[in-house]
Amino acid sequence: MQLGIDLGSRTIKVVVVKDGVLIDHAVAESGFEPHVQSRELIARFTPSRIIATGYGRHMAHKHFADEVITEIKAHALGARHFFPECRTILDVGGQDSKVIALTQEGRVATFQMNDKCAAGTGRFLEMMAATLGFFLDEFGAAAAQSDQDVPINSMCAVFAESEVISLKNRGVPVQDIARAIHISVVDRLAGMLQKVGYVDQVIFTGGVANNFFVVEALARKLGVSVLVPSIPTITGALGAALHTGGKCQAGI
Repeated sequence: MQLGIDLGSRTIKVVVVKDGVLIDHAVAESGFEPHVQSRELIARFTPSRIIATGYGRHMAHKHFADEVITEIKAHALGARHFFPECRTILDVGGQDSKVIALTQEGRVATFQMNDKCAAGTGRFLEMMAATLGFFLDEFGAAAAQSDQDVPINSMCAVFAESEVISLKNRGVPVQDIARAIHISVVDRLAGMLQKVGYVDQVIFTGGVANNFFVVEALARKLGVSVLVPSIPTITGALGAALHTGGKCQAGI
């Protein structure tokens, strides 16, 4: 039994696999001491090996993990577990987004990351939702209530917030603004995918993949299927748990 742990900027994800089968998982907020929170999260498991990935993987290695792998490898492995033929992965988490292109055999061909700016991430959507008075889990539904095109010119979180407040003060309906924010995020993500290239379909992982409006708008924008794993947030942790230390199942 192996345990994979993904220490992200906002949440910690834990996955346990046995003989290549996912048997348990857990998710919790990272908190102020992620390694302490991680220990508490994994305490109920008795794995033979712990593999860490994500922002805090080296901290995990220092305190309790046996091995680390990069987020790119972890997400490739996890996505291929859910969708064995996948070639393109879009992962959008709390504070970064990444596009990974795989060969037909599952090896990483190339990738692009946006980890220097909140634009197009879960944090950006969270900030904009709060500015408009929505909870994050209802933001996509609000956007779906509009069919109006309202331009959002800035993807910088600070400037976009000012722009959103200005639109709201001018009396623009909040549903129209919500849609505009979502479309601006989709446009940014589509641009990343177009730079890297995508084949046939895109596998969408990470917390933002739970936002149905983003998923549907992205599929329309790209003209291909956008598929979401059953539990998109744990893809990286699953990939870490599946890592065998040498040639792994995705051929990486």
